[in-house]
Amino acid sequence: MGMLGNFLWFILGGLLSGLGWVGAGCLWCITIVGIPVGLQCFKLAEISFFPFGKEVIYQGGAVSFLINILWFVFSGLPLALANFCMGCLLCISIIGIPFGKQFFKIAKLALAPFGAVVVRY
Repeated sequence: MGMLGNFLWFILGGLLSGLGWVGAGCLWCITIVGIPVGLQCFKLAEISFFPFGKEVIYQGGAVSFLINILWFVFSGLPLALANFCMGCLLCISIIGIPFGKQFFKIAKLALAPFGAVVVRY
């Protein structure tokens, strides 16, 4: 199911969601200070391209909290809103509910990505 789900996901919206993360990463990498943030965006683009079979575990400390505040203000809110809206649209139909749940998972990740670890299950 994971491979089929990831294939359908990539075609039906995962490409746009992942490109949003890649775009945010490119913008953050323009400055030297933003390079660590941009690299994290590139790592999280992978889950946005292929989310089935992966889970997000949230952990972190004070540094992650401070970077998450900057992230939320400059990049997190637009990415989270876009993913949330896509999730709502997909949850209209019964067939789209599993895909909508993945968009909600990515929207939550977009709000606070630092200190989050992506694991396969």
